[in-house]
Amino acid sequence: MSHRYLTETTWRETREAAPDAIALLPIGSQEQHAAHLPLGTDTLLAEAVTERALAHLAGRAAEGEWVPHVVRLPTLPYGHSPHHLFAAALTLSAHTLGLVLDEILDSLAATGHRRVLVVNGHGGNDEIMRLAVKRFALRAEVTAAACSYWSLGEAAADAEHAALVPGHAGWYETSLMLAAHPGLVRTPVPAREPVDPPPLFDRPPYPGLTTERHGEWERVGGSTDDASGAQAERGAALLDARARALAGAVLAFDRATGTETGHGTG
Repeated sequence: MSHRYLTETTWRETREAAPDAIALLPIGSQEQHAAHLPLGTDTLLAEAVTERALAHLAGRAAEGEWVPHVVRLPTLPYGHSPHHLFAAALTLSAHTLGLVLDEILDSLAATGHRRVLVVNGHGGNDEIMRLAVKRFALRAEVTAAACSYWSLGEAAADAEHAALVPGHAGWYETSLMLAAHPGLVRTPVPAREPVDPPPLFDRPPYPGLTTERHGEWERVGGSTDDASGAQAERGAALLDARARALAGAVLAFDRATGTETGHGTG
């Protein structure tokens, strides 16, 4: 078995698996995603990428390839989304989300886990998640990693759409949702007129500069680009690319950490 779900294991099974396994924690959010996507989009996509990555790993294991044992944790469905409260969101403060992650990670260490990978589906969680992982490795004898699913490997978008990754409730997320949960996408997706000037959080005035301006999310209606051209077929290819990238990240994390944890690398 290449993976199992923590929710479905007994405490003895959990303790037995913990020392050699990679604990995988998806996190998302509940927030507005324009008029055509559900509030749980970020959570649903984090789960979709995670599940497909685990399926890729299981397929490789079935072919006789070495894959690490992964313990799939329940998804944390709430994130840091105060910038979406102008419409609708359930949000944790940055401080609270950091504490929640601290306590989940500490619980894993107390249970015997020594390797943890956090997979994020919401931009507002990214910095908080990465800081939580850094703090965790300082206070516990663990190796921890974190990623947002869209940031792994190549962006896997064509030149026309490269600037739209990941966006928010735009072409990229809508294409993924059409592939993963088509019944939850309100269609037809309305066209979105270009916003002038474009929001600074999405198009900073200088490369590498993080810029936030009060009221920007509400001004642009909570979406970053026109989603009317989103396609399920393109979304399926993007989703598969994200899943393969996550599977590759799990394998690379295992190779980099197997010796120090006593876990063989095949």
